[in-house]
Amino acid sequence: MNYFFDTNAILIYLRDHEKKAWLDKNYDPLGNGNTAIISVVVLGELESIALRNNWEQKRIRNLEIFLQKFLIADINSRDIIKRYGEIDAFSQGKLKDKPLGDSSRNMGKNDLWIAATTSITNSKLITSDKDFNHLNGEYLDLIWIEI
Repeated sequence: MNYFFDTNAILIYLRDHEKKAWLDKNYDPLGNGNTAIISVVVLGELESIALRNNWEQKRIRNLEIFLQKFLIADINSRDIIKRYGEIDAFSQGKLKDKPLGDSSRNMGKNDLWIAATTSITNSKLITSDKDFNHLNGEYLDLIWIEI
């Protein structure tokens, strides 16, 4: 099984032992036979968080060691780029063959890249971000982490 980690899921996994234990028990996303994936976009967001919060070198080093467990997905793929456009149009209720069935959603651009990459890699998205809810079952499957 492929598991795609949103930025907040990486942070939760590192900080919240109770939620990490729940994820490991119910999904085992880092276990044998599973593939844990992050986007280059997640790497950029983590870099920004570390700089904005003045993380110490030890904390950055621990993050880098943890990230070695992940396959890093690039967004420079025609399939991902096309899916990005499709998900953005869907979220705005602009796809004629796939009606949103609700009011339009303005997703952040990074979330669009994460959703597109999750969708193309046929992964389950681990997140606590509600911005992905309207895509559940349509473009991806969500594993929701309650904060």
